[in-house]
Amino acid sequence: MLFGDLVPWNRKKDSLVTQAGEAPIYALQKEVNRLFDEFWNSFDLTPFRSIEHLAGARMPKVDITETDDEIIVSAELPGLDEKNIEVLLSRDTLTIKGEKKEEIEDKKKNYRHVERSYGAFQRTIALPSEIETEKVSATFKKGVLVVTLPKTMEAKKEVKKIAVKTD
Repeated sequence: MLFGDLVPWNRKKDSLVTQAGEAPIYALQKEVNRLFDEFWNSFDLTPFRSIEHLAGARMPKVDITETDDEIIVSAELPGLDEKNIEVLLSRDTLTIKGEKKEEIEDKKKNYRHVERSYGAFQRTIALPSEIETEKVSATFKKGVLVVTLPKTMEAKKEVKKIAVKTD
C-alpha cells in the first residue's frame, strides 16, 4: 500500500476494490478507508490540501494597478485599525506590516465565553519603477489600505510602445 492511499483527498475512488473470494482483511481495510473519508470530509479539511492556502491565511489580499503616472497598491485589511498598520518604502520595495489583536468576551449569569485571536503579517512588494518617495501617500478607509506611489519623470520617459506585428 502506498502512502497516497492513506490520504483521503489523493485516494482514487475504490482503489482497494476486491474480487469475490479474496481475504476478508481487504474488505475490512476498504470499510476503514470509507470511515476515514467520511470523517475527514465531515470537517471540510480542504485548506490542508495546499500550502498556498495556509500561507494566504495571514497574508492580506493585494491589488496592484499601474498607470503611466503612478502605481496604486490596495490591500484588504479587515478588522485592523490604522494604528496597527505600518507602511515602509525603500528604493525598490513597498512593505506593509500589520498586527491584529482581538478579544471577544461574553459574560452571562451562568457562564463566561472568551475568544482571542492574534496575528501578524508582513507583505513585501517589488516595485517596477523609480518612485517619487516624497509624494507617496497612504489612506485607510473601511478596512482597505490604498498606497499611491507616483513615478519619477525618468520612469515615465522610459516607457516605449512597441508595435505588434502579425505574420
